[in-house]
Amino acid sequence: MTTSEQHGFWTQTAQQDLKRIIEYIAADNDLQARRVYLAIKQKADNLGQMPLQGRIVPELRLHSILIYRELISPPWRIIYKTEENKLWVLAVIDGRRNVEDLLLERFL
Repeated sequence: MTTSEQHGFWTQTAQQDLKRIIEYIAADNDLQARRVYLAIKQKADNLGQMPLQGRIVPELRLHSILIYRELISPPWRIIYKTEENKLWVLAVIDGRRNVEDLLLERFL
């Protein structure tokens, strides 16, 4: 690991988000659930090497909250923040929903 890499951690909330998504998809299609799981985990793992690649979450930017970023793994939004040598995955949200209220509730 190079000094520029960050250690990634998943909060309990983000783990629950991902679990609910995968369980919902698996009810109809186990193979698709596995694909979604791997895609989301791969995106999140890649953040360790380039933590600033995600954009600042637009709904939070409107409220001058600039510490949270996101990566998109369509239609999922992976919300995270960095601090020192750590990267925290905070939420995985369905981007097809109106998520502003949910984000403000979680991050204010």
